[in-house]
Amino acid sequence: MAVAKLVLAATSGKSSKILLGLRVLAFLATLSAAIVMGLNKETKTFVVGNVGNTPIKATFTAKFQHTPAFVYFVVANAMVSFHNLLMIALQLFGGKTELTGFRLLSVAILDMLNVTLISAAANAAAFMAEVGKNGNKHARWDKICDRFATYCDHGAGALIAAFTGVVLMLIISAVSISRLVQPNKCSISTTAATPSVVP
Repeated sequence: MAVAKLVLAATSGKSSKILLGLRVLAFLATLSAAIVMGLNKETKTFVVGNVGNTPIKATFTAKFQHTPAFVYFVVANAMVSFHNLLMIALQLFGGKTELTGFRLLSVAILDMLNVTLISAAANAAAFMAEVGKNGNKHARWDKICDRFATYCDHGAGALIAAFTGVVLMLIISAVSISRLVQPNKCSISTTAATPSVVP
């Protein structure tokens, strides 16, 4: 209901301000997700064996580059952030440029593509995060979050930000699609309100 009310409000005269606010929030969420995951790194030293009474230590580093899903996550969130930044700049500094017709359709299509992009990235990263937290006994994949707790905590924060971005982009896409039919509604109502003059 709240989303429906927001979409209806966005098709009114306040659509520009609402859409701008949503894009700013989505930009901040996806940018935060990309930065947190991109800087996510933890190094620890473990005892891997003993020679007599002398422990043998090895240093291991966990970072996002080791997992293709996390690399895709960072790239996808960065791309969605850039898309929203362009849309924000266009709305703020576009002057009297009006998004109508083909331009409005292009924005709606780009918004839908970005929803797909960030949704796929967030779900892929969430799958890998689940494996890192609980492992997989059937595939004999060991969990790592019991050893790299800070790395996993930062990854969880990035996932929360990314899924927040997914929800915001879904709403933005719904608003963009709603704006496609708004001109038609206006023209229909104007035509209906104008009395026909028969000579």
